[in-house]
Amino acid sequence: MRRCDHSWRVHYSLQQNRPLNSQCVADSLQKFSLKKAAVQKALDSLADSGKISFKEYGKQKLYLARQDQFNIPNNEELNQMKEENAKLQEQLNEQKKAIAEVEGAIKALQSNLTLEDIHAKRNKLGNEVKQMEEKLIKLRQGVTLVSPEERQIIEKIYMDVINQWRRRKRMFKDIWDAITENSHKNLKEFKEELGIEYDEDVGVSLQSHGELMQSGKKRARCK
Repeated sequence: MRRCDHSWRVHYSLQQNRPLNSQCVADSLQKFSLKKAAVQKALDSLADSGKISFKEYGKQKLYLARQDQFNIPNNEELNQMKEENAKLQEQLNEQKKAIAEVEGAIKALQSNLTLEDIHAKRNKLGNEVKQMEEKLIKLRQGVTLVSPEERQIIEKIYMDVINQWRRRKRMFKDIWDAITENSHKNLKEFKEELGIEYDEDVGVSLQSHGELMQSGKKRARCK
């Protein structure tokens, strides 16, 4: 029984319908733990029984399946097979297209929010709207939302920035005057050449920002 099993496996490997030597067959049947000697014996047995044929090339034998066991199609059958293959290919392409559409629909559904997510987002937005409405009511009623301590901190930061601005403006003026004192260049063209912009060129004013702070203090005292 073991010998017959080996012969069946060897015969199965020859269904590839190409010449093979005993080493190639042994390699293809390696997963069955068959040794080359057992494969060679099975090949010779199949050849002796006429189930396969072989050709000798020196000391080497090449085994191949007998060609008379295959039904070779004629031209008409070949054309019919080509037509069937074309239809199958078309069906395959349609199936691939349908699968791609289904996968696309699945991805689109996965990217949508779940009902639970929608409820959570609605509650979050509702809370944010409620908080903003409460702030708006307080503002309309004239309630100060910034504590005196916070106001002092903000005013100090603002004045520090204004003072820095004033100092740097003065430093630039001193340097600019020293550079252009004996220069015969057109100062406007020279400024453009260096890419220098004054506060007025970009629509800001140190004076107006300073006055803004003073007017804020006056309003606070009036209250």
